[in-house]
Amino acid sequence: MKTAQKIKSFFKDIPSKIKSIPKRLSVRFAGAKEIITQGNGKVAASMLVMGLGQLLYAQWAKGFMFFIIQIAFIVYFVLTGATDLFGFFTLGSRESNAWYGVDGDNSVVMLIMGILSILIIILYVAIYIANVKDAYRTQCAADTLKQPTKFKKELGSLLDKSFHKTALALPVVGVCVFSILPIVFMILIAFTNYGGDIVPPALVDWVGFENFGKILSLGQFAPTFFKIFGWNMLWAVLATAINYFAGLGLALLLNKKCVKGKVFWRAFPILAYAIPGFITLLGFKFMFSYGGPINYYIQQGGGEAVGFLGLDAKWTARFIGLAVNAWISIPSTMLLATGILSNINTDLYEAARVDGASAWRQFIKITLPYVLFATTPVLISQFIGNFNNFGIFYFLRGGLYVDGYFLASDTDLLINWLYNMSIDNNYYSIGAAISLVIFVITSIISLTVYVLSPSYKQEETFR
Repeated sequence: MKTAQKIKSFFKDIPSKIKSIPKRLSVRFAGAKEIITQGNGKVAASMLVMGLGQLLYAQWAKGFMFFIIQIAFIVYFVLTGATDLFGFFTLGSRESNAWYGVDGDNSVVMLIMGILSILIIILYVAIYIANVKDAYRTQCAADTLKQPTKFKKELGSLLDKSFHKTALALPVVGVCVFSILPIVFMILIAFTNYGGDIVPPALVDWVGFENFGKILSLGQFAPTFFKIFGWNMLWAVLATAINYFAGLGLALLLNKKCVKGKVFWRAFPILAYAIPGFITLLGFKFMFSYGGPINYYIQQGGGEAVGFLGLDAKWTARFIGLAVNAWISIPSTMLLATGILSNINTDLYEAARVDGASAWRQFIKITLPYVLFATTPVLISQFIGNFNNFGIFYFLRGGLYVDGYFLASDTDLLINWLYNMSIDNNYYSIGAAISLVIFVITSIISLTVYVLSPSYKQEETFR
């Protein structure tokens, strides 16, 4: 009941938080208003030409640096930036013709280059704002008869007080190029008709939310989507709960003083965890196959071979997937819980025993709240990992297409269906739309659970 009230209040507070956005923005942009209204002519000069205000204050090195950056950006924008930005919106207009030797526009490349040009423009705007703020700081220093900070001293601070900026500069650029750009590209592909027969050299076009309509409407994709989505949610909840509580139970068992040879018993789960997952999955696939050892002993006992992972083995294959996932994942939870349990104050248990609390009450009131508080972020990450667990059913049962499913089987998760759609069958735009749906679902669930968890609301409780 309390959880339901928390969830209700969380979503009830969303409109008030949205209404407060303009107020927070006005506070954020108060500094910009001050610069515009209080800035002198030299600051205005830096607004027109980057670095000009610094040059007028005799800050030659800094002024020339900003000026060269602006010249470089203008040259880039004239030579290729404007074309790339225009191509981002059109995705090309000239079709290729092999007969006449005409090279057409490559829509996918134009999309990528367009995204890159937008990132460069955002970077330039950030540098431009820094240039204006620096000119205004120099004006404030001059108005108060203070000596403006010299450029050499500012460079020296990059190795001292502002070293974090120096250390993070290269990683931020790397994240923009190798993480943000591919993610934005994947998101935008979901709003195009890229895939099927429409692949370069054919021209790709923007289609808006059409792909999402195909997934959710009564077409060939919708029935499969809702079937897989329902199973995906059930799988993520069951797999996370089994792995978490089984690992916690194993840690509690091995934490008992009466257990002998703890190092020996802990070695078995750790060995299972150390073996690469796909090798374990292929081993289990062989064990449950028609020619595997399990069916061999069934046949030796007079029975018939069982298709544990066959076309008709819906729930059998699902239970096997849950068991195999538990075999792979429980050891990591056990190791995590073992470290956390060692930090619990044993006086709490002594006081509980004096008060007559049973072992179950001690677990519910002391152990579980403490472990949940410490592991809620890990638990959320495990849920997301299980929701997007591509390998389990790909290695156990990959390549099967079952009747009633479009390019999928009854054990496939959304991530497996995405792979089948995009990689094996060229439905790239539909696959991108599915991946965006997965992102939205996991983000909403993760943020909601974390905001409502004690790890967020009661940070000081267990300190």
